[in-house]
Amino acid sequence: MIYADNAATTKLAPEAFEAMRPFLLEQYGNASQPYSFARPAKKALKEARETIASLLNAQPEEIYFTSGGTESDNWAVKGTMLQYGDHRALITSSIEHHAVLHSAASIERLGYPVVYLPSDSTGTVQPATLREYISDSTKLVSIMLSNNEVGSIQPVKVLSAIAHEHGALFHTDAVQSVGHIPIDVLDLGIDMLSASAHKFNGPKGVGFLYVKSGTPLHSFNDGGSQEYGLRAGTENIASIVGMATAMQINCEQLQSNEQHLLELECALLSCLSKTKLDYKRNGADNHVPGTISLSFKNAEGEMILHRLDLMGICVSTGSACDSKNTQVSHVLKAMQIPEEYAKGTIRISFGKENTLDDVHSIVNGLERILG
Repeated sequence: MIYADNAATTKLAPEAFEAMRPFLLEQYGNASQPYSFARPAKKALKEARETIASLLNAQPEEIYFTSGGTESDNWAVKGTMLQYGDHRALITSSIEHHAVLHSAASIERLGYPVVYLPSDSTGTVQPATLREYISDSTKLVSIMLSNNEVGSIQPVKVLSAIAHEHGALFHTDAVQSVGHIPIDVLDLGIDMLSASAHKFNGPKGVGFLYVKSGTPLHSFNDGGSQEYGLRAGTENIASIVGMATAMQINCEQLQSNEQHLLELECALLSCLSKTKLDYKRNGADNHVPGTISLSFKNAEGEMILHRLDLMGICVSTGSACDSKNTQVSHVLKAMQIPEEYAKGTIRISFGKENTLDDVHSIVNGLERILG
């Protein structure tokens, strides 16, 4: 099997698994308990928080553990917008992950104004667009750090500064960015950041929300006093430890991973250029390495995906079939990709275990299907 859908999920790092094992089998104590058996779990929780904070240039008390990126996005949006009881506006973009878009729709149904910023043709939200729509009645701006479909990296540092000029908070969904590109929360100037462990070789079902000290945020779960009283529930120590381990490894290997992924990306595009296939590469030049969105003219993305699957190749698609029509993704629509190309979109997302042989197999597969 050739796995080229790392933007969907990644393989668990062996080091992360080994770090998790003791807290599943031996040191299974509840970190909230006062007796000595709970101390290893409590210590591991503290150290994982410190590790993750240091990798982001944050403080440990600014890291809140969650069940993943979806919960973190929901918490950031709803926990901010419902905090004050007023009805100031939320600004987000039309290319966000559904965890943000559906959270926005949820508060919109409660009477909160929501503005959905358009992107340009590269899948980038331009600062001038935010300036056009923001006002002093804006409470929160939520723009992702990099897009999950096309990989485009957003100018978050500039966007955050614009939000702060108008007294608004700024949240970024960094689920596709943490462990893949350098992130310094102080340099970006953001108030909140969402992350999910399974996107950077950690376990599924765990993530975190960075919340800058002093940022007002409503509690997500009511109950115990875990996560500084803002997110009740017994901590998932094993997964939290695995997440911190995986994140540290990926951050330490950022440069070598980036070089490897860009080599694979360049090789794929070079091989494709030598074929007679009619396609477009989607996204911005400034993108997450290894994430490649390709739209093939007059093709069906679902058909390409399933045919590649029969060849043992796993990729994703930018469209989904229902019983009658092919539905183009909201991101491709926002980018105004011509329909004859948009319907034939696939996403190839390489990981550090992919090879040049994988690249050649994928291109050969595409030629057999579409040639």
